Amino acid sequence: MATLVELARDTRLDGPELAHLQRLTASWGFLADLCFADLLLYVPTADSPGPDERSQFVVLGQMRPTTSQTLYREDQVGRRVNDLERPLVARAWALGEFIDGEVDFSPRGEAANVQCIPVRWKDELLGILTRESAPSIGRRAGELERVYLEIFDRLARMISAGEYPFGADETEQKEAPRIGDGVARLDASARVDYASPNFVSALHRMGIHTNVQGARLGELGFEESSVKAAYALGVPVTEEVERNNITVLARCIPLLERGDLTGAIVIMRDVSDLRMRDRLLVSKDVTIREMHHRVKNNLQTISSILRLQARRLESPEAIDAIEESVRRIRAIALVHETLSTGASAEVEFGEIVHSLVRWVDEGLISPDRKVQLLVEGDAGLLRGEVATPLAVVLTELLQNAVEHGYSEDSDQPGQVIVSMANDGRELVVRVHDDGAGLPPGFNLDDRPPAANDAGPTLGLTIVTTLVRSELQGEITMKTDNGTLIEVRVPVTAVREGA
Repeated sequence: MATLVELARDTRLDGPELAHLQRLTASWGFLADLCFADLLLYVPTADSPGPDERSQFVVLGQMRPTTSQTLYREDQVGRRVNDLERPLVARAWALGEFIDGEVDFSPRGEAANVQCIPVRWKDELLGILTRESAPSIGRRAGELERVYLEIFDRLARMISAGEYPFGADETEQKEAPRIGDGVARLDASARVDYASPNFVSALHRMGIHTNVQGARLGELGFEESSVKAAYALGVPVTEEVERNNITVLARCIPLLERGDLTGAIVIMRDVSDLRMRDRLLVSKDVTIREMHHRVKNNLQTISSILRLQARRLESPEAIDAIEESVRRIRAIALVHETLSTGASAEVEFGEIVHSLVRWVDEGLISPDRKVQLLVEGDAGLLRGEVATPLAVVLTELLQNAVEHGYSEDSDQPGQVIVSMANDGRELVVRVHDDGAGLPPGFNLDDRPPAANDAGPTLGLTIVTTLVRSELQGEITMKTDNGTLIEVRVPVTAVREGA
């Protein structure tokens, strides 16, 4: 469905005028609840005949009530109408006045009560807001309904005068209170002259059982800083109030009459369950980060033990094997360390790559082996279950590129480039060195060799297993002015399968 901004292209509205209507439609949910009716916003189209014959209108917005049945089963937004279809709207636009009437245009062919409210901004008429409801025959309205309609009438006059929505009013949030959550009406002195049953029930849950009629909320023991701020500033103010383990969201909306503050309404919503859920999520996040921190510490402990063990060995092959294991463990620990310091289950893998490159540079490259390591591109955010095996894979590939691509007795400098690209569906990592290239007859799918032949090393076997099994990806190796290794990981598939 088209947005208000897109639909407004068919009108003569400019930026500030359109922003005013956006604020209205962003915060008019409680208006529909107050008047127990559908609200529709009509604006003249740009191709209307002329200033005195604006007979073409487009519906820019629609809001159904939660306190009553709707007249419209289908959305009316984007619909074009003329003065014959909506004569009351056309008349209200021509006169710039409130127009009330009963018409027969509902989708079910039934009569409907329609109130047309001029919408102004800085004395300029922008459109017509209609309140449309089924006629109430033979039923006497109760006190709650009468008060709600009185509040709506006051807000409707503010809309017609250009006083509502407020210029500084914020866009209604998902947790914003609705009328059914509980509402109180305050007089000019901020004393309660009406409180709905749900409002009183919310106070009772907070341990406030005093009669609210005629009292200020602060006198009841309810934090009323939002009321004081709204009365002082003349704009809506929202705040959270917590008492007796109950958390409510209170929104105070001033009621104006020709610019003078004559009262306000306070809408209250119990958000205790939502806040408890939020606290549980925060606690869960803290626990997960603590787990990553402990795993990192344990891996570092294992690395230290292996290094101590290596010092007691005399076999160069055994020492090299332990050092390789230490590098793999450090790569895994680095991912857990990154996850332990963030508030997300994802990590910036580019930061991990730079750390891995630095480790290889410090541990394997010597004055006798002049190799430059470069990083290009961005891997983006990766989940821990992707980043961990991929860090081990990249460590092995860098180690192989440096150790097997360049000889220590060569005077020629070398270069290893790590390039990364992530389009949201697939991550591509390439490691390209300008070294000796692959040996003749090399086959990545061969088993680890028992002697020095053309088969892959144990490290490459680990790489292949991790890429194809854990990452559900593919790896290819070829000679291309050196050795070019390409790893492709379907990031989306890995996330869905996680």
